[in-house]
Amino acid sequence: TPEGEIAIIDENLLKSKVHTIRGVKVMLDADLAEIYGYETRTFNQQVKLNIDKFDDDFRFQLTEDEFKRLISKKLTSNIGRGGTRKLPYAFTEQGVYMLMTVLKGDLATRQSKAIVRLFKKMKDYIASENQQLLGCANCAQIAGCPGSSRSCWTFSPDGGMHRL
Repeated sequence: TPEGEIAIIDENLLKSKVHTIRGVKVMLDADLAEIYGYETRTFNQQVKLNIDKFDDDFRFQLTEDEFKRLISKKLTSNIGRGGTRKLPYAFTEQGVYMLMTVLKGDLATRQSKAIVRLFKKMKDYIASENQQLLGCANCAQIAGCPGSSRSCWTFSPDGGMHRL
């Protein structure tokens, strides 16, 4: 974090709240609500008031099977408590960024900055691992290609583009 800025949430705690569902890194509504200081119900109401900002690739609701797998893996402490519960919503990286336009206040701003920094570190790590695997130390890969239906490209330092 920049000098003088207090990180409200620990990076390791943030990492523990990032899950892979449907081949995409996501954060669950209950975890995001906790991070931003909301009750899950209130958090989801804020999203629903701005639902036009959350396309299907930004936010989706888990299926029963996905929910059961999360519970069985005990990936989150918020799941499965308190009796009946609606299936949670998962927010992709883009959805988390869009939350930043919806949730207001000082705490929301600070938490958003911490989350942005975490996603950047994760991307930097993945990019460096891919570069080592591909043997291309100076190539950058477009984020989000693996597992998608889109073509993947790398960019070399001389400005050339190469399809993977």
